[in-house]
Amino acid sequence: ALAATTKGGAILRFLVVLVLLAIGAAAYLWFDYRTFTETPLTIAEPDQTIDIARGANYRAIVDQLRTAGVTHASPWYWRALGRELAVEGRLHAGEYALTQGLTPSALLAKMAAGDVLQHHFTIVDGWTFRQLRVALAGDPGLAPTVQGMSDEDLAKKLGIEDGRPEGWFLPETYSWVKGDSDLDVLKNAHAAMQKALDRLWPERAPEVPLASPYQALILASIVEKETGRPEERPLIAGVFARRLKFGMRLQTDPTVIYGMGDSYAGNIRRTDLEADTPYNTYTRDGLPPTPIALPGLPALEAALHPTPGDALYFVARGDGSHEFSATLDEHNRAVQKYQLHRK
Repeated sequence: ALAATTKGGAILRFLVVLVLLAIGAAAYLWFDYRTFTETPLTIAEPDQTIDIARGANYRAIVDQLRTAGVTHASPWYWRALGRELAVEGRLHAGEYALTQGLTPSALLAKMAAGDVLQHHFTIVDGWTFRQLRVALAGDPGLAPTVQGMSDEDLAKKLGIEDGRPEGWFLPETYSWVKGDSDLDVLKNAHAAMQKALDRLWPERAPEVPLASPYQALILASIVEKETGRPEERPLIAGVFARRLKFGMRLQTDPTVIYGMGDSYAGNIRRTDLEADTPYNTYTRDGLPPTPIALPGLPALEAALHPTPGDALYFVARGDGSHEFSATLDEHNRAVQKYQLHRK
């Protein structure tokens, strides 16, 4: 009986030890797992990214992370975390930024939210459409889809009437994600310009001598090219508005330059001012047939809300600002002072 009791006690002690070992192992695994979920991933480079292919399942995503050296943790830990966060079947494809300090939990939350890396493309106020196309072609991240298209074909693809795309893209910064194309950026910029015109046109000043939003776009492009000073845009728009109202020619150099195209070499000669083109506002009445650049919102607002006054002329002072005059005599004196004297 004593032997049986001793044997039974040994078995009990052995079972207790097994239970304690199991509890210890479970505690260790739980602690190790929790440490994994909150320990930052191994990010080798400041701008490191990972691109998750469309249709990739959870196991493939974990394998991709391990192959990239971002994690060396057991796939079982990743699987447990995916189940804990209930994201195994909800991760979105796309390009994700792997920032310093990013934990496995934060990465899975980012992927479940579809918080893909945003890139940016900036359209500069005053660019021509040609310059915009060159900049798009030079962006290595955007898929090139329009490089072989003519301006006319591209305009039709974007729904721009009469096939003339100049001016129809609002200068600002646009976000895009990996996989987007140059056409996607153009679509967004064109939609933004159309939206801006739809909003601003009904709010225009009643005395503005413009017959359509497109004419406003044309005038705004001229204002954009005539000055870079925000405070002068409404003043210059006022000069042009009064000239249009009184039947005076606009006589603005930027339209001449635009009409010269590739032949423009940096300065305008008298023969250029006398050479008749559809864009020469020294030889033709009214507005040119199209915008001459991409006007920003301030230029659009100036064209539709010109400053009242009597100025009909302006001349550059040489410091980026202009001298405004109401009469030709005043203007000639200003030209003598700021242009001829300086030369």
